[in-house]
Amino acid sequence: MGAVVGTLTMQTKQRRPSRDKTDDELEMTMVCHRPEGLEQLEAQTNFTKQELQILYRGFKNECPSGVVNEETFKHIYAQFFPHGDASMYAHYLFNAFDTTNNGSIKFKDFVMGLSILLRGTLREKLEWTFHLYDINRDGYINREEMTEIVRAIYDMMGKYTYPAMKGDVPQQHVDAFFQKMDKNKDGVVTLEEFIIACQEDETMMRSMQLFENVM
Repeated sequence: MGAVVGTLTMQTKQRRPSRDKTDDELEMTMVCHRPEGLEQLEAQTNFTKQELQILYRGFKNECPSGVVNEETFKHIYAQFFPHGDASMYAHYLFNAFDTTNNGSIKFKDFVMGLSILLRGTLREKLEWTFHLYDINRDGYINREEMTEIVRAIYDMMGKYTYPAMKGDVPQQHVDAFFQKMDKNKDGVVTLEEFIIACQEDETMMRSMQLFENVM
């Protein structure tokens, strides 16, 4: 999950000279796909109005039309992993943010997901991660899906971070995942199995705490 944070929070780094509330709200009405009003987004997320203004400026800087398509998302994400191929992982991540399955991410989609990852409850974060791994959206994580995710992560990190991947390495990771997660040994991992296993894993719990200190 740690790979998600770096990309999602990059927009908060793109601070510009402060402007007043009127300027920000006027700008939010000018894009092709106007997002929800600041007050509504503040009520729906765990961000303050000022934080939403900063996020929106960065979002609009990257995506003047007000929406992000998958190719643009992949281009942005690839900048964080120059020594690997992040395209497949970015594809899965894009689908997790594209909650309406219409092939684009609007500002509201972006901040709703980011709010969960950075400020959500532990269960909300784990549910979001499960949704990312559940590629076919059937409510379960199967071995094929987990293998695809593991391969995408290895490709993304690249040869300079990981040693050359042997053919059986992804399968070893998948076997370890199911050994820990698949409590009833039926070959798939449910949301509740996933949450329980993560809560019992100290490494996963430490990664969850990192999200809370990003902003």
